[in-house]
Amino acid sequence: MVGKFLGSLFGGAEPARGLQAGEGPPPSSEQDDLRRAALALEQLRRTVLRSGALHPTIVHSQVRQILDLLGALIRYIGEFKASTEQLVLLEAILSDYLPGALRAYMLVPETSRQDESPETRTLLAQLRTLHATATDLDRQVRTGAVTELAVHGRFLQDKFDLGSLHLEGR
Repeated sequence: MVGKFLGSLFGGAEPARGLQAGEGPPPSSEQDDLRRAALALEQLRRTVLRSGALHPTIVHSQVRQILDLLGALIRYIGEFKASTEQLVLLEAILSDYLPGALRAYMLVPETSRQDESPETRTLLAQLRTLHATATDLDRQVRTGAVTELAVHGRFLQDKFDLGSLHLEGR
């Protein structure tokens, strides 16, 4: 009751009810998004490993580079966070854009899945676009963390730096 009263005064949420001792609040949607992205990454890795012999080595190599980049990004976001838009893009790359390109490629006849075929060149162009998008996303997430750190530093300096307010010792 006191918690509800104080919460109404200060805009806080009513305390959670029904939680057992030691339980925390339910996971946030950001954690859910990140968990889904990590699961999609692992599923895609397994699929790529299983189908490795069905496509040219260059395709396998390009896909693995993208997956490695996104795996490192997922680990980074798990520690330092990302915006909702960045998480949505990450999950879309892993669960839609990359698997969709690979599925479409696997539908072409095996004879068309050769190193220099037009279909392989088309897929490689799509993979370059996805790699560039993943690299840009990685840069955005990491730059956002650096920017947040700089903004916090400026806040602390403004809050606690009394440089111009020091009294002369007389």
